[in-house]
Amino acid sequence: MAVQRAASPRRPPAPRWPRLLLPLLLLLLPAPSEGLGHSAELAFAVEPSDDVAVPGQPIVLDCKVEGTPPVRITWRKNGVELPESTHSTLLANGSLMIHHFRLERGGSPSDEGDYECVAQNRFGLVVSRKARIQAATMSDFHVHPQATVGEEGGVARFQCQIHGLPEPLITWEKNRVPIDTDNERYTLLPKGVLQITGLRTEDSGIFHCVASNIASIRISHGARLTVSGSGSGAYKEPAILVGPENLTLTVHQTAVLECVATGNPRPIVSWSRLDGRPIGVEGIQVLGTGNLIISDVTVQHSGVYVCAANRPGTRVRRTAQGRLVVQAPAEFVQHPQSISRPAGTTAMFTCQAQGEPPPHVTWLKNGQVLGPGGHVRLKNNNSTLTISGIGPEDEAIYQCVAENSAGSSQASARLTVLWAEGLPGPPRNVRAVSVSSTEVRVSWSEPLANTKEIIGYVLHIRKAADPPELEYQEAVSKSTFQHLVSDLEPSTAYSFYIKAYTPRGASSASVPTLASTLGEAPAPPPLSVRVLGSSSLQLLWEPWPRLAQHEGGFKLFYRPASKTSFTGPILLPGTVSSYNLSQLDPTAVYEVKLLAYNQHGDGNATVRFVSLRGASERTALSPPCDCRKEEAANQTSTTGIVIGIHIGVTCIIFCVLFLLFGQRGRVLLCKDVENQLSPPQGPRNQRDPGILALNGARRGERGQLGRDEKHVDMKELEQLFPPAGAAGQPDPRPTQDPAAPAPCEETQLSTLPLQGCGLMEGKTAEATAPCAGLAAAPPPPDRGPGLLSEGQTARPAEAQVTQPAHSEQ
Repeated sequence: MAVQRAASPRRPPAPRWPRLLLPLLLLLLPAPSEGLGHSAELAFAVEPSDDVAVPGQPIVLDCKVEGTPPVRITWRKNGVELPESTHSTLLANGSLMIHHFRLERGGSPSDEGDYECVAQNRFGLVVSRKARIQAATMSDFHVHPQATVGEEGGVARFQCQIHGLPEPLITWEKNRVPIDTDNERYTLLPKGVLQITGLRTEDSGIFHCVASNIASIRISHGARLTVSGSGSGAYKEPAILVGPENLTLTVHQTAVLECVATGNPRPIVSWSRLDGRPIGVEGIQVLGTGNLIISDVTVQHSGVYVCAANRPGTRVRRTAQGRLVVQAPAEFVQHPQSISRPAGTTAMFTCQAQGEPPPHVTWLKNGQVLGPGGHVRLKNNNSTLTISGIGPEDEAIYQCVAENSAGSSQASARLTVLWAEGLPGPPRNVRAVSVSSTEVRVSWSEPLANTKEIIGYVLHIRKAADPPELEYQEAVSKSTFQHLVSDLEPSTAYSFYIKAYTPRGASSASVPTLASTLGEAPAPPPLSVRVLGSSSLQLLWEPWPRLAQHEGGFKLFYRPASKTSFTGPILLPGTVSSYNLSQLDPTAVYEVKLLAYNQHGDGNATVRFVSLRGASERTALSPPCDCRKEEAANQTSTTGIVIGIHIGVTCIIFCVLFLLFGQRGRVLLCKDVENQLSPPQGPRNQRDPGILALNGARRGERGQLGRDEKHVDMKELEQLFPPAGAAGQPDPRPTQDPAAPAPCEETQLSTLPLQGCGLMEGKTAEATAPCAGLAAAPPPPDRGPGLLSEGQTARPAEAQVTQPAHSEQ
């Protein structure tokens, strides 16, 4: 028995005792009997093969079956069982004889089609491979040989083309007499080509192509060959008159690659493969003066072949190429094996086939096509058949049929279901009740009969919308009649059923029951803030498209920290991931709250505090410079480049000096500031390290917005964010040198304390390095959500956060 559990990314490790109980159940079950032999109960010793029949003549389709008698044999044509009639007879050995093969004429059906031999006994039913039976035919010539004139010592070539079944045999006649095949100057190719080299005067005459098969004999029009006097002997460049054609063959056939070359002196013909692989010597011969013959081709012979005509003693050459494609009928690398399994367990058959092109695999159950669904699963391109929870109805002969354009093959195996007497019935009164958004409690009652041998129960769980192969199981003690299934998804329907296990096997499955988990309000969204200017902010978060499916979205609130009422809510759909706030007070500290909601209510809010004062003060002090224009101007001449390098070095020196001496004093902060102003730290947006968050909201907190809001003490805000020009407050900015270059604008943001009583770094020096196109330094390693190291300067247009430091008491 192999009770399998499908992978579920949300499920944590199950409790230890259920995980140990299921293997124990498996050990107590009887060991299944493996490998009863490859279709020992019923198999084909001889299968019908493709054939060509002569209209009006009899034909026999062979079939021989081995198996436990009695065996009943029937035949199918194009998938439909052939009725008994005087037109065909079922022979004693199982073969089928058609007395007079017929074509479709005057409304009578044709005997052409795909035939299958069907054998059945008490163990099941098997179907042979398909045998295609076609009528022998012979068409008219669609290419007749053409009159040719050649010089003595030259080359002549005649060609005819005709189609027929079976493939016609092509011979040639000269002046109504078969040509002498012993003459080495005469080369006959199987596809209807006659080549004559080293022409002589006596070769002149009328040539006919003769095609014959079991259906008919056809003779082409005559074509005259005229041989003129000897050639001039002048030099002629090598040329290829006829090169190899593209061929598609089946393994074990013969490939003929033609190459006819002319020139004076006579060129040397050679062959190679375009991929550089050697052609080999086994089964390879050269027919005539340059035709390549490959007998008994295999898949390895597929490739592009190049014919080259070389002038002797030189590198002058001409080439032509053709592609050879060799197909291989499907054949089995691994056959399915007959197996026996206890009822309620899982049966698996494996069937691997190869061929060129790769074969398609289908499965039959007692001769009927078996598709996935219910408790049947097909994996690995249908090479693996799995049947879970088997019962008496699954006992049958299963066939693997592999088929491609070159042919088909079949292999079969039998499944025996071991059904012990006295097994318990299915568990009764199965009920499932939702406990929370992630838990469902399943309860049941004992079976009515044979309960003494029960060693445990197995609960089968899957999402109602998922296919059966995604089902997983949990084992339960025999003394337990309820089980809490946890870590499920909110607002999701699940299907549950139960089986009782004994040392001799499992009961049949209980009636399945459905239950849906409860819904829940969404979690706080991760929120980040970016300062766009002295009076505008950009808020960014992750979009939640699933909110729109559950009648939800986002609610946004904001207010100056000195006020008690919020502006909002601003309702936003779940697919939105950003929002801009404009026309804000440049001197105020703003509190921003974002929460997600759905049909189950509002989730907890994520809170951020942000100050715009730094951006406003620096904008008034020194207008921003256009660093790109200055950099572009520096690149206009060699002198500008040199000046730019000197300015860049000066910038670096100024930056180091400002970082070393720009720190202000420390401000003592008390723990009650955190209690009044600072909600817990929220999640940080990891996608943009330049978007630095401030204070967040804890996921576990509940309650509607505004119910537990914390109010800002204006005195402490004045300590954190002293207004510019206030009495007794010195200007923290260093005096600007009027001759110095205009500094590039950087937006700063002070933070509210996150810890208890401690010391917080004062503002980083707000004076910035002179503008020289210098890029901002990369941020240091992450020291926590929304934190920068001491003295670290944020990049332009981004919020800066300093890390609180505990004082030594």
